[in-house]
Amino acid sequence: MLFLQKQLLDDLYVRYNRREIAQEDPVRFLYSYDDARDREIVGLVASSLALGNIRQILASVASAVRQMKPSPAHFLDHASHHDLRQAFAGFKHRFIKGEEVSSMLAGAKRVIGEWGSLGACFAAHLRSDEATILPALVPFVNELRSASNGRQNRLLPLPEKGSACKRLNLFLRWMVRRDEVDLGVWDNIRPAQLIIPLDTHVHRISRMLRLTRRKQADMRTALEITAAFRKIVPDDPVRYDFALAHLGIGGGENLNMFLSYARGRR
Repeated sequence: MLFLQKQLLDDLYVRYNRREIAQEDPVRFLYSYDDARDREIVGLVASSLALGNIRQILASVASAVRQMKPSPAHFLDHASHHDLRQAFAGFKHRFIKGEEVSSMLAGAKRVIGEWGSLGACFAAHLRSDEATILPALVPFVNELRSASNGRQNRLLPLPEKGSACKRLNLFLRWMVRRDEVDLGVWDNIRPAQLIIPLDTHVHRISRMLRLTRRKQADMRTALEITAAFRKIVPDDPVRYDFALAHLGIGGGENLNMFLSYARGRR
C-alpha cells in the first residue's frame, strides 16, 4: 500500500514541483537573491505573510521586499529599530500591521548579530538525534520575539500554545530542503526533521486520504500528518507539501481525480 501511495505522490511531485509553478508562490521572492543571508531574511518575511489569497500575498511580500534595498541583509545590517518602524509604518497585510513586521525584523537583526545567521541560531537549539525540529522551534521563536517587548506578534506564533506554526514550518522547508522549488540555504539540519506546513489545502487533502482524522489544524495534527508521510519517505517527510498545496489551490478536476485514484489504491 505504501509503495502504491508513494508512486502516486511521486507522480504528483514531478507534475507540480517545478520552478514555473513556484512563480505563483511566495517562495519565488527568494530566487532573486544568490546570497544566503538575503535569502534567509526574504524567506522569513515572505513565509510570515503567507496567509490569505495568493494575489494578496504576492503583492504584500513584494511591497515588504521593496523596503529592504539595496539588499535585505545590507538593509538589516544598517537599520536601527527606528528605521525599521519607519520603513514599515504604512504596511498592512490583512490583520498584520507594519509594527509586527518591523519587530520581527528587529528580532532577526539581534539574532544574526549574536549567532551570525538565522540558520546558525536554529541549529544551535536542535540536536541531531531529535525526531523533529519542534524542540528548536520554541527557543527560535522566542529569540525572534525578543524585540516585541512582550507584545503579541502574530507573525511569530508560540509552538508551546499548540499552534501548527504553518508559516514558520514553511520558512524551514525553504531553508532546509533542496530541489527545484526549495533552496536548501541551510545544510546543518536534516530534511527528515521537518514538520509539514499545515495549510488549509494540505489539511483537507490529508483528511480525505485518512492520513489524519483530526479536524483541528494544530501542531498535533501537523505532527500526525508528518509521521504518516515519514512512513512513505523517511528522509524527507515534507517532500510532497508544495505539490499537495498547489493541487489544493487549483482544486477542480485534478484534485478530484487524485483523490479518487488515491482512495482506490488504499
